[in-house]
Amino acid sequence: MVRAFPALLAGFATMAVLVMGLTALVTWLVPEWAGAEGKPNPGYAFVSLGYSFLAAAAGGYGTAWASAANPMIHVLVLGIVVLAMAALSALQERSKQPVWYALTLLALMPLGVLAGGLLRLRVLGIL
Repeated sequence: MVRAFPALLAGFATMAVLVMGLTALVTWLVPEWAGAEGKPNPGYAFVSLGYSFLAAAAGGYGTAWASAANPMIHVLVLGIVVLAMAALSALQERSKQPVWYALTLLALMPLGVLAGGLLRLRVLGIL
């Protein structure tokens, strides 16, 4: 259990850093999306979903890479954590985000983590 925490932390930190960095980059590249009041711009929503999925995949890959044993178990735990956090975020932001966006993000994040973990297992030759 003690060894699982660093692997989960590595994956979660990877996701967080990538999402924050890519959000800042998109805001810098397309400043009219930054100050939008109310519902997000559809362009921003789709770009955000894309880089969130890729960040989640990187997090799943990082968790599987950092895992000393049972990488898929750790990836699944990270997927559950990400699912719970996305659900909480959807509940908190329900008046600020379209329902389709929140539900899509809720589904994409755990799938991204799983895809990244499976990619790492493929690279290792396990799959």
